[in-house]
Amino acid sequence: MSEDGDGRTKRELYERARELEVPGRSSMSKSDLAEAVDAADVPAGRSGSGRFGVAARYEEFERFARDVASGAAIAPPRMLSAHDRRLHVRQTIREDHETRIMTDADDARTKFDELDGSLFSFFRGTCLLFYRDLAGEDAWMPTVLALGDVHPENFGVMPSADNVPIFGVNDFDEAYWAPFTWDVKRGAVGFMLAASEIADLSSKHQVRIARRFVEGYVDGIEEFGRDTAELERQVRYDNAPELIRDLIDDARDDRAEWLVDEYHDEYGRGFRPTDEIVPITSRAEEFQDLVDRWVVESEIEVPQRAGEMRVKDVAIRRGQGTASLGLSRYYVMIEGERADATDDILIEFKRARRSALAGLVPPSGLQGVEYGDRIARAQGVQLVRADVFYGSAEFEGVSYVTRERAPYRDDIDLDDLSKKGWRRYASICGRALAHAHALSDETPDMDYDIESLILEAVAPRDLFVDDVVSAAEVSLERIRADHEHYRRDHALGAFDTVDHRYR
Repeated sequence: MSEDGDGRTKRELYERARELEVPGRSSMSKSDLAEAVDAADVPAGRSGSGRFGVAARYEEFERFARDVASGAAIAPPRMLSAHDRRLHVRQTIREDHETRIMTDADDARTKFDELDGSLFSFFRGTCLLFYRDLAGEDAWMPTVLALGDVHPENFGVMPSADNVPIFGVNDFDEAYWAPFTWDVKRGAVGFMLAASEIADLSSKHQVRIARRFVEGYVDGIEEFGRDTAELERQVRYDNAPELIRDLIDDARDDRAEWLVDEYHDEYGRGFRPTDEIVPITSRAEEFQDLVDRWVVESEIEVPQRAGEMRVKDVAIRRGQGTASLGLSRYYVMIEGERADATDDILIEFKRARRSALAGLVPPSGLQGVEYGDRIARAQGVQLVRADVFYGSAEFEGVSYVTRERAPYRDDIDLDDLSKKGWRRYASICGRALAHAHALSDETPDMDYDIESLILEAVAPRDLFVDDVVSAAEVSLERIRADHEHYRRDHALGAFDTVDHRYR
């Protein structure tokens, strides 16, 4: 076993751990890295433990997706039933949370409890499970830069480049080049599921809401097919539907009051400690170096309101998100232009991860980059003149994506929607997704008009809408059954460990 002083740097140990695919390596100390590397770095067949690493099926599913896309008649995993499906659900969730389980992250346990208690949270937190059921499908459909995780709570209000609130798609963690239908299908399921669990609406109303989402999407594609102004279009207060104007109104907070209420200590010098915010002020200089490098590498156009981008304080943010619970996340407080603590800026550094769609989409030649760069580029494509602080950075040996935490970053309160409000909101979100997809052909990757291809693919319109909604109904029943498998396994401690390959 290696000792801490054996001459290897932490960076060298980390790089070797990455080559050996050592799980949990990003959060290990130097001595832990040395021990893990030495345990894994042995000739094949000579592991004293008889264990050959974590059992994962990413390569197998990548081959499966290619075969399906090529037209092979292979049964997808959604055809599994009874105990076979239960094992598939268990293995997929273990694989997806491998690092978090191996590092025994507190937020990972919180996430598993949340998935247990809510069907909607289970859906939101198991993207990989959803897309393995679609692996390789719809290969003949037009490819777009897909959002990857469409549901009612991944649309909302956020800051624009001009520091005014805009509405649109707002979570790009799973973004990937994929058939446009993958986003539409997940969105239809997400709206049905949320309407069922959050609003307790009947199956009839769930179907109507999903239908309005899909119809809104097609309406949006038709509109952008006629009008080439997608590069100038923003949903702002002055042009937003009434429902979204009300949301923007609700989200408008005075920055100084917001900072005092949510973040500042009593002197406005840094973060106030809470259960969710853990100041690490001693690392401010380290994060200043990170911020300086990030501004250059991400080509951030620093606005005047950010002053000299001086780091005032740093904190660990715990317990945020659903899919990303258990992944490291930092808040960096930047001194504002006035330097009186009334206009400070908060930048979030959130650990990026592999997209759930990676290796599952039909081959298209458009997969592009991965991790933080992928997420940052997707935001730059799918929104018009949005958050200037969106970017990516390498830190602590892993990839992070960055964005501003603004006082008016908010999403709609689904509990407050009437039945009619649900249908209106679904249609608005369908149009917002269409806008994001329509912007795909503004990238250097495409030299053709994507809207016209999608319109051809959805004809006849009524049949397309009915197909998506009918498939969503079937998916919803499968997700309910998967949730029961998960809850049974969770109660038995299934997610305290990962699967290993043995001799």
